Amino acid sequence: MRDDADEAGAEVMPLTVRDEDGNLSDSFRNRVNEAIEARDVDVLKALVGDLHEADMGDLIEELDADERRRLIELLGPAFDFTALTELDETVRVSILRSLSPITVARGMRDLDSDDAVYILEDLDEDEMAAVLEHLPAPERVALQRSLDYPEESAGRRMQTEFIAVPPFWTVGRTIDYMRETADLPDTFYEVFVVDPAYRLVGSVPLDRLLRTRRPVLMSAVKAEQAKVVKASEDQEDVARMFERYNLVSAPVVDDAGRLVGVMTIDDVVDVIQEEADEDLRALGGVRSDEELSDTVAFTARSRLPWLVVNLGTAFVSASIISLFEGTIEKMVALAILMPIVASMGGNAGTQTMTVAVRALATKELSSHNARRIVLREVLVGLVNGTTLACLLGVIAGFWFANVHLGVVISSALILNMIAAGLFGILIPLAISKLKLDPAVASGVFVTMVTDTVGFFAFLGLATWWFAT
Repeated sequence: MRDDADEAGAEVMPLTVRDEDGNLSDSFRNRVNEAIEARDVDVLKALVGDLHEADMGDLIEELDADERRRLIELLGPAFDFTALTELDETVRVSILRSLSPITVARGMRDLDSDDAVYILEDLDEDEMAAVLEHLPAPERVALQRSLDYPEESAGRRMQTEFIAVPPFWTVGRTIDYMRETADLPDTFYEVFVVDPAYRLVGSVPLDRLLRTRRPVLMSAVKAEQAKVVKASEDQEDVARMFERYNLVSAPVVDDAGRLVGVMTIDDVVDVIQEEADEDLRALGGVRSDEELSDTVAFTARSRLPWLVVNLGTAFVSASIISLFEGTIEKMVALAILMPIVASMGGNAGTQTMTVAVRALATKELSSHNARRIVLREVLVGLVNGTTLACLLGVIAGFWFANVHLGVVISSALILNMIAAGLFGILIPLAISKLKLDPAVASGVFVTMVTDTVGFFAFLGLATWWFAT
């Protein structure tokens, strides 16, 4: 005979977690809300107890702040803190601050070290210390060591759980050790061989280990470690190495060459996504840490600085227009057509800039090939500018019944498209040389150049052409 919990579980199991569009279904979300409101622990566990951390993360973000805290408290030890790694930073920090340090510390104990560090690193030092205080000494020391490494370094991303054995062990002894040890990493791809000082001397992939006879020494079956990551190395450089050499995992060593952790492909995928998101936001003048869950005040404050800079550059373009005020008064058509030249140049410049910023981020663009790439972009601007100029010249000539106007705007467009290709790549290169982030600053200055060149070329040519 089934008990009440089983009946509750049977009642909710038919619910579909996600709908056809991949979003959490309304029926599932409403049922969870009802269980939280009723403080029905059995139903709640039956609903979310087996959820993947990604699904749980989406669910938590859709709940109100009070409901999030109550959900975690009602689930108690059944709540998997790994779900917090799937949340926006703002939501994650808010949840951690609403829970007691003891509760957070208990949740941390079941996590891989890299996930624990990822969750803790956004807290203030006092809050972090309060959580670490309630962890056993070995775990506390391991987490603190990872947290001491710079942000966005391999030391922050690495998993400190790994398997390392001395070279005099046999394959059989190593296999027996892995079978008999309870606290092995949840996922691993190779066994590392270290000397008495814990310096890395090689590794043995699991497939080679299982194919080798038991009496063979690990020193005989190990391979020299081709790719090693330094704990202080930037995580983006590590991700690029994984991508270039198709790695699944790589050992992490400190400055003395001692093995301190391992980077795995799942961590690298997160790094690639974060870096891509950061570049995408920066291209729009948005801070890399802005999230959809941020407050209006924080979002407005983070976006305002570059908007102020953009306002300043807009005055530069306006001052160019003011130089030709007399010409514009004589021919109203110029006022109607001049935004076209600036807009087309701005779009072309943005295309070139986007390619350049991404190439700089991936190290594909360097001093060795910069001249060739700059020439390519200028020629692309010339080809596209000529093609569009023919079309625009014909339209403008027929629209205002003035062939000369069509010639002027066509010439101006070609000049601005060439400038867009040239400065769309030179500006990111120059900013990169100054050791600044080209993704953040390039957009404003490229737009300023294309607007300025577009207005000056069009109005200047018109003034000269119609005055002669």
